[in-house]
Amino acid sequence: MGSESWLTLIQTFRVIAVIRCEQFVQGQQMAHAAATGGIRLIEITWNSDRPADLITQLRRDLPNCWIGAGTLLNPEQVRRAVAAGAQFLFTPHVDQTLIQLAIEQQVPIIPGALSPSEIVQAWQAGASSVKVFPVQAVGGATYIRSLQGPLGQIPLIPTGGVTVDNAPALLEAGAIAVGVSGDLFPQLAIDQEDWHFITQRAKILVEQCTRL
Repeated sequence: MGSESWLTLIQTFRVIAVIRCEQFVQGQQMAHAAATGGIRLIEITWNSDRPADLITQLRRDLPNCWIGAGTLLNPEQVRRAVAAGAQFLFTPHVDQTLIQLAIEQQVPIIPGALSPSEIVQAWQAGASSVKVFPVQAVGGATYIRSLQGPLGQIPLIPTGGVTVDNAPALLEAGAIAVGVSGDLFPQLAIDQEDWHFITQRAKILVEQCTRL
């Protein structure tokens, strides 16, 4: 998938469910709950239980979704994620080696950046889009809006503190999509295996974000 196809994809669906799980089966259930609620982009963080196996399994289980890998820190993890079938890659930082490796593998990569300098550095290195992380710590929608003047041509995906309630404001401020984790998957719901609750949150999130 090239960068243009990736941008079309995220502009269509607008929401990425970010899954970090301590148990493999739990990760499956979280992904299925999000997908049932209408989320089509699912990121499995590399510090989850058996992330490569989970990505491979979800590629089979959820053919209407795009399954990616996140929290990738080094080339070995990138290679393993791609080998497992990851369709997009997120990193928490800007690393030109990882960006180049993903380009060579023809898999979209979205590095994490915070300052304008980091965002520009990531984009100029060939990033498919740029993750702004942690966005709520630096002002949320206000920060995204303030970046639009000088950096409006760079597609930004804020994560870190994104919630069902504040996601629409981030998109209205100029973000191309949002990554949602803890607020979509409350720990209490996971502990109680209340997958219906998570599905309903996903539905609300998708409805709010795709109508913009």
